[in-house]
Amino acid sequence: MNYASFFTPFQYKGLHLKNRFVMAPMTRMASPDGIPTQAVADYYARRAAGEVGLILTEGTVIDRPASKNEKDIPNFYGAAALAAWKNVVEHVHAQHGVIAPQIWHTGDAPGMTGWMPPAPKENPSTMSVGDIEATIAAFASAAKSAQEAGFDAIELHGAHAYLIDEFFWDKTNPRTDDYGGKTIKERSRFATAIIKAIRAAAGPDLVIILRVSQWKATDYNAKLVHNPKEMEDWIIPLAEAGVDIFHASQRRYWEPEFEGSDLNLAGWIKKVSGQPTITVGSVGLAGDVMGAFSGEGSEVVTDMRELERRFQRGDFDLVAVGRSILQDPNWVKKVKEEQFDQLMAFDAASMGRVY
Repeated sequence: MNYASFFTPFQYKGLHLKNRFVMAPMTRMASPDGIPTQAVADYYARRAAGEVGLILTEGTVIDRPASKNEKDIPNFYGAAALAAWKNVVEHVHAQHGVIAPQIWHTGDAPGMTGWMPPAPKENPSTMSVGDIEATIAAFASAAKSAQEAGFDAIELHGAHAYLIDEFFWDKTNPRTDDYGGKTIKERSRFATAIIKAIRAAAGPDLVIILRVSQWKATDYNAKLVHNPKEMEDWIIPLAEAGVDIFHASQRRYWEPEFEGSDLNLAGWIKKVSGQPTITVGSVGLAGDVMGAFSGEGSEVVTDMRELERRFQRGDFDLVAVGRSILQDPNWVKKVKEEQFDQLMAFDAASMGRVY
């Protein structure tokens, strides 16, 4: 098996990638009180040395009192945290890597340890217009800080029932003002406002990636949109607001999004928007990502011919890989060199280590 097509360069605006593999964002709560350590910088530098095309960091939170649901999720505000992230960038660039922070607000999603933020959790039901406007400004400030720290792009976390996704979803957004409504197009106005604010703060050249999903951590079968027309109503305004690349999260990349077509989520988003997309979901492994959070490992799958077929057809431009790169920083290099017998099964214990 030879997957040479995945090792072709990719360019969009000023983003230049040596190959099509992306390290998916994976939260590990490894930054004490929100400040990334040198171990975090070394962790990302190892993936850059392992020839990952684009590194997306774990979720990093904006400057809001309840923006995170665990204390050791990294911050993306404040002098100490931003200096630590600049150190991460420098270490990654020293290994000729490319890196983008994932910028995040966890909304009212539950944490895993029982820790609670110093203020009530925010969601579309509880936020005032003032809260929303301050949150939009905090996202824009974080994006500008990323640009100033030397990051090569940014990703907004708009998936998995965190705050941006809570505004998208009718089950969590009952608002009737400008930030709510009966249609997905209306409920997307919070996200479009964030994107426009980032464009105003950081200018036209910053590459903005938006991660979206249909499924939620609380509901694997959730659907924001049920057909291609609703997909257009959701995605086109986001692209027009300034999203450059859509990161289409699904648990298994080979599953079709709508009946009558084998296109997956990334394929449909590219079809309706014309923008580059990232696919993700159990690439190279037998089990899906949610099993990892309940302590399940996963065996290696070396046959990626279906992934390659979809890629060569033009369904997506980039492929995100999470657990395999978490397990082994040299996963991309091993695939490139066809060292398939050296690929490692995923051990759930890897979720808790900084290596």
